[in-house]
Amino acid sequence: MRVFVTGATGFIGSAVVDELLGAGHQVLGLARSDTGAAALTAAGANVHRGDLQDLDSLKDGARETDGTIHCAFIHDFAKFAENGQIDKRAIEAMGDALEGTNKPFIVTSGTGLVAPGTVVTEDMRSTNPHVPRVSEQVGLAYASRGVRAMAIRLPQVHGKKGKAGLISYLVEAARKKGVAAYAGDGSERWAAAHVLDVAHVYKLALEKGMADGVYHAVGEEGVPMSQTTEIIAHAVGVPVVSIKKEEAGEYFGPLAMFAGLDMPASSALTQQRLGWTPKEIGLIADIGQPGYFTG
Repeated sequence: MRVFVTGATGFIGSAVVDELLGAGHQVLGLARSDTGAAALTAAGANVHRGDLQDLDSLKDGARETDGTIHCAFIHDFAKFAENGQIDKRAIEAMGDALEGTNKPFIVTSGTGLVAPGTVVTEDMRSTNPHVPRVSEQVGLAYASRGVRAMAIRLPQVHGKKGKAGLISYLVEAARKKGVAAYAGDGSERWAAAHVLDVAHVYKLALEKGMADGVYHAVGEEGVPMSQTTEIIAHAVGVPVVSIKKEEAGEYFGPLAMFAGLDMPASSALTQQRLGWTPKEIGLIADIGQPGYFTG
């Protein structure tokens, strides 16, 4: 297939591009800068200039290709609601362009806020009206409009030095505050996956995923936050402390909405439905490598 990929130069998207190219697909990657365009060309992909707010460009990219994978998102949690609406409009632009084509259209969401406190499965749908990122609901709506629309939910993704999803923000908080903190007793779990395993899920969903399908790119069901915080503290050279949940806003800032949340998730159904098996290194072993957060 010839595949349009947004976020094609990002942490997740660049791995997806490499995975697709390695499988013999062609990639048309969205690039908003000359630097991004050069990176795509070097990887062996074709370049499509634009960004998430250039809706005409997004429509053209979707129309010109055999399938679309939407990895892009503006990760500024201080403007989470605003960025969620930018994402919504981008998905609607591409979805409208794909209506009636039965082409695959994969959007990206997360496992964390679907149902905190329970092990989230693929058959559980998000109904929380207060979650700013609505990519899953908006994207899957096109399954009833002649599009093979699917959603891939991501956990905390690691696998490239300096990159580990929300954990990267926790590292920065530890550097600024001089302590590595967790809220409560640190027993809350966060699901995790290596970026190479994640990229393989996108490829498999593109090739054989079902309309209205939700897939979990989850390698580990739940890693205790106490373990993760110990790694962060060692990497940064600061002590570990426990803080009260009501103090989370001061320490974590915009990420306080995630602090203290138990966010495990299963990928058993994804493994069964896509024939996928995670095989890469686990979160603690990976981020615990010397220099991970200075790379």
